[in-house]
Formats: sequence, C-alpha cells, structure tokens
Amino acid sequence: QVQLMESGGGLVQAGGSLRLSCKAPGRIFSITDMGWYRQSPGKERELVATMSRDSTSTYADSVKGRFTISRDNLMNTASLQMNNLKPDDTAVYYCRAVGMLTTSGSLDAWGQGTRVTVSS
Repeated sequence: QVQLMESGGGLVQAGGSLRLSCKAPGRIFSITDMGWYRQSPGKERELVATMSRDSTSTYADSVKGRFTISRDNLMNTASLQMNNLKPDDTAVYYCRAVGMLTTSGSLDAWGQGTRVTVSS
C-alpha cells in the first residue's frame, strides 16, 4: 500500500497564507494526476485542485485565484500554495495520487491528511 506524505498545515488568521506539500514514494511507475482534496466536519470530501502530468490544472471555484497547485514529476511531489485564506477553507486537506504503481498495477493513493484552520 502506497502512503503519501503531507506537510504544511496549521493555524492561520484570515487573509494569511499556507503552503502544503506532498511526496509520493519514488518506486511508483507513473503518476497521472496529483492533487489536493479537503473535508470539513459534516461535509463530504471535495476536490480543491489537481494537476495532470502535462501540467493541466483544475481548481474548485471556491479557491480559484487564491490557491495555486504545482508539481514536480521527477520528484513525485506536489504543493498547494494557499493565499488569502478564509474561515471556510478550514478543513483536513488530503493529497491524492492516481496513475500506475507498476506497468500492470493501478495506483490511487491518499495521504493521512493535514489540518488547516483559518481563524476569523
């Protein structure tokens, strides 16, 4: 089972910034999509931002213009720069990697989650 390693969560005031980082093991054959999801209490997990291997990015409408996803295909890492944070951004953020673990085995791995709390 592949475990992604996340870091960078914390407590910040509204209007502040945080940067989340995620690293996947190097033994993965290929990562097609790498991105971030979040889950608030009582809500379903939702997509925040993802980036494909060719650098095509997708963002939730609620974070467009404030969050930026980046990715390093060689290092199997992804980052999420979060600016102008709002209390509604408070959630546990999860990294996800989708692709091929081996030439014949698929990959759909998640991190353990990192908590982001934005105070008003």
